[in-house]
Amino acid sequence: MLFSSGPVVPAGMDHVYRHWHIAPAVKVGDFLICSGVLGQHPDGTIPEDPATQFTLAFENLERVLAATGAVLAHVVDLITFHTDLQGDLDAFTTVKDQFIREPYPAWTAVGVAQLGGGSAVMPRVEMKATAYLVDAR
Repeated sequence: MLFSSGPVVPAGMDHVYRHWHIAPAVKVGDFLICSGVLGQHPDGTIPEDPATQFTLAFENLERVLAATGAVLAHVVDLITFHTDLQGDLDAFTTVKDQFIREPYPAWTAVGVAQLGGGSAVMPRVEMKATAYLVDAR
């Protein structure tokens, strides 16, 4: 059953499930609750350029959504965590507007001291999303 409850582990993200014991997303009824995604390449490296990180974060979120047939238009709630909220907000919003179209989801942006990732380059953003899957069928 395509939209039954349980973990969602897109191809290439099984290491997250096995190593970190985190599902990239979990289906619960008609909703997909996504874990935080970083702006990293598939090999886990994080680019230094903030705009590239932001673009990769949205592309990685798209990969998680696609595993259930969903797209960014199905996102109803977006929470973003920023290590330099004031400094990066304009650049992040510019990238976000390339990916997120009307009707816009609820969005909360939070400034934080540090994000995970284990990379030599500090992640500047982590995004967590909830998507409504009924329209994805």
